[in-house]
Amino acid sequence: MDTIRTITPGEPERWQMGAVDNITPLLQPVAHALLQARDEINTIMADFDDRLIWKKPAAVAAPAFHLKHMAGVLDRLFTYAAGNSLSNQQLEYLRSEEKDEGQSRTQLLAHFNGAVERSLETLRTADPAQLANERKVGRKGIPSTVLGLYFHAAEHTMRHTGQLLVTVRILVSH
Repeated sequence: MDTIRTITPGEPERWQMGAVDNITPLLQPVAHALLQARDEINTIMADFDDRLIWKKPAAVAAPAFHLKHMAGVLDRLFTYAAGNSLSNQQLEYLRSEEKDEGQSRTQLLAHFNGAVERSLETLRTADPAQLANERKVGRKGIPSTVLGLYFHAAEHTMRHTGQLLVTVRILVSH
């Protein structure tokens, strides 16, 4: 397991720290993005007030939604990358992402961190010769590739990381 870092100004980002152990060079950008997102999220959420976890300033998504959604997206996209369809449990989780089910910040972070760790483990065992293989996404069977799904998982996670960081800053400033 890669250690979660607390981000401090002036420190290098994950992509500036060299290769992630046991991950093929083709997938290093995916690993770097997931690790950077995890570091930033854990840093900003370290002292976040649980009472604010479902607050929606200016009607934007709540911090809890972002944490649940990022974990779910990683799980779903890596499932498609493996050539599998989503399970009933994954579909139920998708429907629950906007629901307050009473999880604390600590529980939501642990779930997100676990999703990142599982994704990294998958990247460690990925066969570079299979990255261009076609994969079908969703009920409509939208075409993608293994690499495309891994890349989208990373960029989607970073997109929600940015949204989460802004939302948290707004909530703690009021």
